[in-house]
Amino acid sequence: MRRIKNLTLLLLAVYVSSCEDFLSPEPISAISADTYYTSDQELQAAVDNLYDGLQGVNDTQSNSNHGTQVEYQLTEMRSDNTRTKASEGEPAQFESFSVESTNGVVFDYYRSIYNVIFRANTVLDNLENATPAAASTFEGEAKFVRAYSYFNLVRLWGPIPLIDGVVDLSDEETQFGRVDVSLVYNLIVSDLETAAANLDNSNKGRASKAAAEALLAKVHLTLGNYSEARSLCESVMSYGFNLEDNFKDVFYDEGNGEVIFAIEYIGDDTRDSQNFSAEWLNAVGRSSGLNYVTDEAKAALDATGGDRTIYSYRIDSDQPTQNQVVKYIPNGDSSLGIEPTAGDPRLAGNDWIVLRYADVLLMHVEAIMAGGASTADPSAIASFQKVRDRAGLTDAFASISKEELLNERRVELAFENQRWFDLLRFDIGVGILEQFAADNGYGFSATDLLLPFPQAEVNLSGGLLEQNPGY
Repeated sequence: MRRIKNLTLLLLAVYVSSCEDFLSPEPISAISADTYYTSDQELQAAVDNLYDGLQGVNDTQSNSNHGTQVEYQLTEMRSDNTRTKASEGEPAQFESFSVESTNGVVFDYYRSIYNVIFRANTVLDNLENATPAAASTFEGEAKFVRAYSYFNLVRLWGPIPLIDGVVDLSDEETQFGRVDVSLVYNLIVSDLETAAANLDNSNKGRASKAAAEALLAKVHLTLGNYSEARSLCESVMSYGFNLEDNFKDVFYDEGNGEVIFAIEYIGDDTRDSQNFSAEWLNAVGRSSGLNYVTDEAKAALDATGGDRTIYSYRIDSDQPTQNQVVKYIPNGDSSLGIEPTAGDPRLAGNDWIVLRYADVLLMHVEAIMAGGASTADPSAIASFQKVRDRAGLTDAFASISKEELLNERRVELAFENQRWFDLLRFDIGVGILEQFAADNGYGFSATDLLLPFPQAEVNLSGGLLEQNPGY
């Protein structure tokens, strides 16, 4: 996929260093949004730039937008799945549930995702300049990316500013005023319905009909709309996706038949690579080691991971008491038959899988369970069994409990930034995380379910952006 790095800065001269800076710094060229987006070609460049925003910048600059490359710290490392290796620095705040409003990673992700939303709004505000056929596709892609961005934000922060168009810098109420989560979800659902109607399934690295429907199914599960979620899952299940025979191939045969939507990276390319997977390895990344596997996650995988376990975590050869994530090893592992994705592991080419078929099958079970304690529905059992069969766990189930489904999601989707959101959606996060915190000497309370708004944004808003409780 062609990437247009820093298109917003170079062509619009509008780089978002914080969510309020939608029209700053001052323009550095005569090209502006009013004069640039006048053709399909120019709008296509803006659409490409959406994925570039999700991809994030592979550097260590504190003012860069790193997007997806820091997401694991706000999700996996706040769950009972992963932690830091040495409990050092700002990342350690996530594992111990002691996140501060001045945390730089929180600010990085917040501004990164609002920057992506700005890019999507820029496309949507200029659709009238595209030909009708192109405009439909552009709208679908922009609305999918915007919905995906807002879905992450509302689950991490709760009521948030809702910006559905390019706004003037003086419109502080829109930029900083928090709205009820129902309004955010209304936009998410509407955007995804439009995306599903406008797109086909021709690309796994861009928005597609299947990706929109799968994400919308997860949205409806979050909202408790189980019949809608079931219908959407079954629609995706009709498109010909399949489970890879070998679990390893899901992550190292990129673009395989299980992938529905992935954020793509290119190895050894300074502009389009990623560095997060190197940070998960000892003495490879730039930090002391992040996203190391907790004892609790290891125990779950050892007990019910089956054939997935060997490709989910491994013992750190340099530190036998530490366990590392295997799914995104950038420098390969010959003992596991995994080839490097780049010559320099800090310029890794591992794609980040956002949606895959196994997730849809397990969401199908969840939709049929419909918030209940268990289900014996044959369709649910069939979907559940497919995932377990691939893992070599062929024992038959007469019924599936909520606990079994949550555990299956944990071992199947381990370290894919799903665990935190699953705990919230299943409405058992507080109890599990309280026990996890007690067992590991951390302090957890219900207010930790939401992240703090970056203090810099709160200060800049002059009181309009209200901080979440507990911070």
